[in-house]
Amino acid sequence: MIKIAILGYGTIGSGVVEVLRTNQESIAKRAGSEIQVKYILDLRDFPGDPMEDKVIHDYDVIANDPEVQVVVEAMGGVEPAYTFVKRALLAGKNVTTSNKALVAKHGAELIAIAKEQSINFMFEASVGGGIPIIRPLNSSLTADEIEEITGILNGTTNYMLSKMTFEGSEFDDVLKDAQSRGYAEADPTADIEGYDACRKIAILTSLVCGQQVDFEEIYTEGITKITATDIKYAKAMGRVIKLLATSRKTAEGYCAIVAPFMLSQQHPLYSVNDVFNAIFVHGNVLGDAMFYGSGAGKLPTASAVVADIVDIVKHLHKNILISWSSKKMELTDSKKAKSRFFVRTRNGADTVTAAFGDVEWIEAPGVTGEMGFLTEMMSEEEYEKKAEGLQHILQMIRVV
Repeated sequence: MIKIAILGYGTIGSGVVEVLRTNQESIAKRAGSEIQVKYILDLRDFPGDPMEDKVIHDYDVIANDPEVQVVVEAMGGVEPAYTFVKRALLAGKNVTTSNKALVAKHGAELIAIAKEQSINFMFEASVGGGIPIIRPLNSSLTADEIEEITGILNGTTNYMLSKMTFEGSEFDDVLKDAQSRGYAEADPTADIEGYDACRKIAILTSLVCGQQVDFEEIYTEGITKITATDIKYAKAMGRVIKLLATSRKTAEGYCAIVAPFMLSQQHPLYSVNDVFNAIFVHGNVLGDAMFYGSGAGKLPTASAVVADIVDIVKHLHKNILISWSSKKMELTDSKKAKSRFFVRTRNGADTVTAAFGDVEWIEAPGVTGEMGFLTEMMSEEEYEKKAEGLQHILQMIRVV
């Protein structure tokens, strides 16, 4: 029997308990051993909960108990999660986490400690919730050079943009709706400003290149400036607006960006709607592959955590190699990245063509008092230089 401890009994922690209970027999068969929750660490008490007798308030109890072989970190945030996880690894305890903030900040260090201890630090649920992507990158796709990873990695923003598209709603209205449904937090900043997606693409890029990618260095835009008018233009062009987190390998290195993009109907992520996530991967041998599913939520995320537990139990005292060193990867300048640009402006046609040359004019039904146009393919810095010739830019969205 394998005894585990869960740090945090919120949405994910309680979900892990539920998954372990619901699929107890099949999980034991796949792991080769029964898995039992010995402790649940939380600041709160849970009177009447079936697990209330497992709840403790002192982490030292877990750290000092040799029976605990696996620690599930479900607290969120960097501290005290980092301190607790590091202590667990140094004590010879395997760890799995769904905490993207922790993994993005300290993943390389924690992976190195686990390797030294011949144990495992696993984090499948930190990117894409229930979608398997970490394990495929670390095992199934190791014969490929991954040249691109592009994902819809945040269910909250995808739900909001989908609702704006289908109903023509404004941003503030769909945010309130998302909050009322529990998709968005009371403070939605991490989601709507793109920070959540940024940490996730940093993790994926680190795994692909094998070095530390600092999320603070990834150019990031959220969806707070997207309006119902932008959606009208997108529809007129046969496109949809999605918040993409993308990382591409170039001759100079890796370039990463998080921003809203207009996607054509031919794009593999065009039809990913509601709270679903999807990750597009292009390998130099494999070609294109897609990973799609529930990117968040209690049980999908908990399912990925429990899958890590099973993998850990199957590899007790044997480290599963993860190529992610603490050596820093210097990202290439995102201003060199090329795309087309959709622009809304109050400038006249002559002024626009003087600045950008030939453009494709876009008309949207019901939109007056402004003009929309689509540029030729150009780099970010080329766009910025040309845009200096316009004084009344209302919006710019990248187009792929």
